[in-house]
Amino acid sequence: MALLNYTTTIGVHKTLGEIQQKLVDHGARKLMFDYDDKARIESISFMVMTPEGERGVRLPANIPAIYEVLKQQKRAGKIKTNPDYAQAERVAWRIIKDWVEAQMAIIETQMVQFEEVFLPYMLNHRGQTFFEAYKLKQLDAGESQMEIKGEVIDL
Repeated sequence: MALLNYTTTIGVHKTLGEIQQKLVDHGARKLMFDYDDKARIESISFMVMTPEGERGVRLPANIPAIYEVLKQQKRAGKIKTNPDYAQAERVAWRIIKDWVEAQMAIIETQMVQFEEVFLPYMLNHRGQTFFEAYKLKQLDAGESQMEIKGEVIDL
């Protein structure tokens, strides 16, 4: 099966605007885009109010990974077009947009809380996401607390 959105022609900035609007509609504030050394957007960060206070969230787009998958799928005959890096950027952000929309939909149904679905992307006082801290073994799988902005939160 081909990668989701692999044929998109929708520009990165249009998609980022759609993501931004969806986040703002659901309480995000202080949005910021992080750029790589080639002036390409690699993540979107925002603040959101939670029952524990305002929290930072960073949603990364691993565009090099998407590019590699597209090239592999081309070699395997799953897609017909020759992918380039710009296509990988468009695909990555469309996938993130779809994911954000899906997460907001289940939050709206009250099946989950915002923190449940965005926890891996919430930032600590070092600017690391929860997942990055876990991956760097700065957060043990058995821990029941996480420090964010100098505050300890029970998980």
